[in-house]
Amino acid sequence: MKNIFLSIVFVLIAGYVFAGNEGKEKDDSGTGKATAAQMISISGQVLDIQTGEVLTGVEVEIEGIDAKAYTDFDGNFTIDNIAPGKYNLIASLISYKKSLLEGYNLDINSNHVEIKLEISK
Repeated sequence: MKNIFLSIVFVLIAGYVFAGNEGKEKDDSGTGKATAAQMISISGQVLDIQTGEVLTGVEVEIEGIDAKAYTDFDGNFTIDNIAPGKYNLIASLISYKKSLLEGYNLDINSNHVEIKLEISK
């Protein structure tokens, strides 16, 4: 029984140690930092176009990939682990028109966006 327990502990520890190294390559310094083709995040804030008030619960998604987030109480959202490139961003909320940002260029230097939604009539 003791051997089985020790075997399970060993497997769990080994899985934990090696799981953190997926998708990373060592740079010249050997530190294990991610390369230039690393995954990045996009974040932003969604506002009402007329009042400037923050909007809570807005769904913000990246078209064509399975990536989305919802705005918090301050209208902020973050979507992690996105490869740099051009994407269409869609923001939607009940009672508002959908917002489509076509060809948004997501890279290391431009990964924050402000989206404004207009009330449907």
